Amino acid sequence: MIIVGSIEEIIFRNETNGYTVAMMEHGDEYSAVVGKFLQVAVGQTFRLEGRFVTNSRYGEQFAFDSYEQVYPTTKSGIKKYLGSGLIKGVGPVTAKAIVDRFGDKTLEVIEFTPEKLVEIRGISKNKAEQIGSAFRELKAVQNAVLFLQEYNISINLALKIYEQYGAKTVETVKENPYKLVEDIDGVGFLTADNIAGSMGVGRNSPFRVRAGLLHVLGEAEVKNGHTFLPREKLFEDAQKLLNFYDETLFESVLSELALEKVVTTFKSYPYDVVMLTKTYYLENSIAQKLAYLICSSKEESLDISREIEAFESKNNIKLHKTQKEAVERAINSGVSVITGGPGTGKTTIVKCIIEILEALGKKVALMAPTGRASKRLSESTGREAKTIHRALGIDFSSKKFVHNEKHPLEYSAVIVDEVSMVDVSLMSSLLKALARDCKLILVGDKDQLPSVGAGNVLEDILKSGLVSVTQLSHIYRQDSNSLIITNAHAINCGEMPVLDNKSSDFFFESKTTPAEIKSSIVEMVTRRLKDFLKLDPSKIQVLAPMKNGEAGVESLNRSLQARLNPPSLGKAEIVVGQTIFRQGDKVMQTSNNYDLTWKRKSNFMLEEGAGVFNGDIGYIDAINRETGEVLVLFEDGRECFYPRTELSQLSLAYAITIHKSQGSEFDAVIIPAIAGPSLILNRNLLYTAVTRAKRAVVIVGERKNLRRMISNKYTLKRYTMLTPLLKEAYKKVAMLFGE
Repeated sequence: MIIVGSIEEIIFRNETNGYTVAMMEHGDEYSAVVGKFLQVAVGQTFRLEGRFVTNSRYGEQFAFDSYEQVYPTTKSGIKKYLGSGLIKGVGPVTAKAIVDRFGDKTLEVIEFTPEKLVEIRGISKNKAEQIGSAFRELKAVQNAVLFLQEYNISINLALKIYEQYGAKTVETVKENPYKLVEDIDGVGFLTADNIAGSMGVGRNSPFRVRAGLLHVLGEAEVKNGHTFLPREKLFEDAQKLLNFYDETLFESVLSELALEKVVTTFKSYPYDVVMLTKTYYLENSIAQKLAYLICSSKEESLDISREIEAFESKNNIKLHKTQKEAVERAINSGVSVITGGPGTGKTTIVKCIIEILEALGKKVALMAPTGRASKRLSESTGREAKTIHRALGIDFSSKKFVHNEKHPLEYSAVIVDEVSMVDVSLMSSLLKALARDCKLILVGDKDQLPSVGAGNVLEDILKSGLVSVTQLSHIYRQDSNSLIITNAHAINCGEMPVLDNKSSDFFFESKTTPAEIKSSIVEMVTRRLKDFLKLDPSKIQVLAPMKNGEAGVESLNRSLQARLNPPSLGKAEIVVGQTIFRQGDKVMQTSNNYDLTWKRKSNFMLEEGAGVFNGDIGYIDAINRETGEVLVLFEDGRECFYPRTELSQLSLAYAITIHKSQGSEFDAVIIPAIAGPSLILNRNLLYTAVTRAKRAVVIVGERKNLRRMISNKYTLKRYTMLTPLLKEAYKKVAMLFGE
């Protein structure tokens, strides 16, 4: 349905996302209209396409999906439009004077011959040009947005595109819609391909091949963690995406991308490597800095046996030989790695290292990739620990880290826990910020899942053979009636865990069908485990292997939400895609967002900052029904307002994937043992899930599915270049140090 009319009153306007509630006069009627306007002011005339809907609170409204501005042609309409304030420098008085002079030709004069405006008293030549420029800019923006809306591009994304290309937006997109893939965050290959297809661009267009190759490389990073692809695999995956293969054309386009330094190509046995240049710079910068840190401390060989004895005496413990070696290597090495499973004494070693380094006059920083991991590190060591992001600081204006090679951190030693979670981007940023004489101590479990982001940093460093490594295997922390740690190590060794339900913290419930598994898990969270452990359900975390299916994350979240936070008259809620978010819901941030600002009250002080990160968990404190804004209170005390446009970055978190649980620790963990693809359901995944629990683990499902996961050692190979780059960098740096 289409209505045409003028805006008479603006009831509500969210400038962040354009959402507007306004009153419009159309014909002899007066209606409320709701939707997203790029810009809107009283007096503007629009052609709206949508439908009348009944809102339980506000009555009948016209909800529009698309719109087109209709410029007024009558003197009264033009006067009202110009006086609306949309054009900078023109208010009601000036608008009346201009229309009185030029009549129904006013808009034509402003757009094409603005110099004539000097005929109006009070308008200088400079102001006349400014008015003309402002009107043309406004019209260009409107035209660009309307053009892009034809291809189902949102107003927000259309504005981002316009900011990039300006007045040349329509021309640029028409000439090469695939350029959007490279230039605009949020535009993927499929969006550009749909636009191009509707414009008649051929499937074998070099523009399309270029975008396809870049899309495949980008998806390989985001979805599978690769930092490069072998040329053969790149072309194979591009063929599947583009639905045709022309080796000569593919080679030609790839050569062009390499000449432009968009991609980097080279031979590294046994592969012909192709990687995005920005990713090559990340891995190469890690290699260069690690090589320097390794070589810079070669001459150190401090005898710290007396310091270790003092630590043992103070804490009434006796360190194992391997633990002492780990401490000595950390103190005397530029870069060292301490790796081992739960209960193997990593925390004790870290405490000892901290005390000795501080006794030697070193300033030590403790860091971890996530807020939960840093909080756990702080609690276990009794020292302040920060997320890597927080330690590096984020500049609000540039959205870049404050600390870098030009402004390094003032620490003599940095200890990073849960390092298996750190991807190449974060590791590169951290290393750039370390002083040239800083010690780097990496702590983690090499058998955990690799980082969600691109790279395999910990494994690649271990594979290089250039870093001092201590592998811990002996279990020190284990209660007699506890099985969490023992069973975790059994799983890691390919053995079935003890499932006799006689321990105080490890339980198995046999269920056959996914529906039975889900029903049992819901009862566990809402009643049985809650009562047994005297735990609030918020402390019980369901960790599922997969998102989909009856016992997958999405289905479990819906059922748990219905039981733990059912709808009521007093609770506001909002629908985002297929998800209902309700006041009181447990939610998780699913991607890094450096722009979202937050506030936190701490020690009677108000702290402000920016940045919400993948894996942060919180609760919906309030929902503004009119604006769609949602206030989330995160577990570390940060309060963050999410505009309606950012809500797709949140997901319900009563149940989360095991991948999303990395670096976290929960009082109790419930794991569905389900059937599924061997590419996903492997030993590595189960081990990671079990090691997230502090007080209890409950596995619900079939023993055969559990046995199948434990026997499945398959892990998806990640194509990464850090190991060879590190070896190459070490050779060069070692020569500089005379080795």
